[in-house]
Amino acid sequence: MKRQMKKILFFPITVALISTISLNTQAGTIKQLIDDKCSDCHEKNGNSRNKHTPSIAGISKAYFVEAMASYNKDQRPAKKLKDKKITMKDVSKEISKTDIDKLADYFSKQKYIATKQSFDKALAKKGKKLHKKYCDKCHTENASSSEDDAGILAGQPKAYIKYSLENYASGKREMGKKMAKKFKKMKKKYGTEALEQLVNFYASQQ
Repeated sequence: MKRQMKKILFFPITVALISTISLNTQAGTIKQLIDDKCSDCHEKNGNSRNKHTPSIAGISKAYFVEAMASYNKDQRPAKKLKDKKITMKDVSKEISKTDIDKLADYFSKQKYIATKQSFDKALAKKGKKLHKKYCDKCHTENASSSEDDAGILAGQPKAYIKYSLENYASGKREMGKKMAKKFKKMKKKYGTEALEQLVNFYASQQ
């Protein structure tokens, strides 16, 4: 009877201990991943301080996974920064799908903080109109919602937004059919000035 009672008492304690160790190991793995692969450019909470690097805090899991896949498949240009040894293309090829899923989950739970930066009010006003006409269906709430699974554009660093839009315009970065159609119409009607207007509009969302 005593031996049976010991087994009964020992079992839940063992389960609790294993669960605690598992949680600690998982937390340690995430922390190590972020320290090794993310924080140098995106900071530990995903809010970038580098004008060439986007903030990834608060973006959806689906968008994070999709972005990593596009880097891995060379569908998205990976800018080489002067003070960094590797690019996003390198990172995407160095980490496993399981780790990408873990990072996607972690960053989706972080609070997004818009970049404090200067912008041209006149250009931002024009950019707002362009956004409403050409971009709002996929990038809702002035491009601040993560629920669209299209990333967050509002409040991103100007240099990063400009780099991204120019890559779309030049064809270096692939677009979906709907986006490509609207982007082509906008560029034909408003020219390259439209890009600068959108850059300032997104930068104004602070």
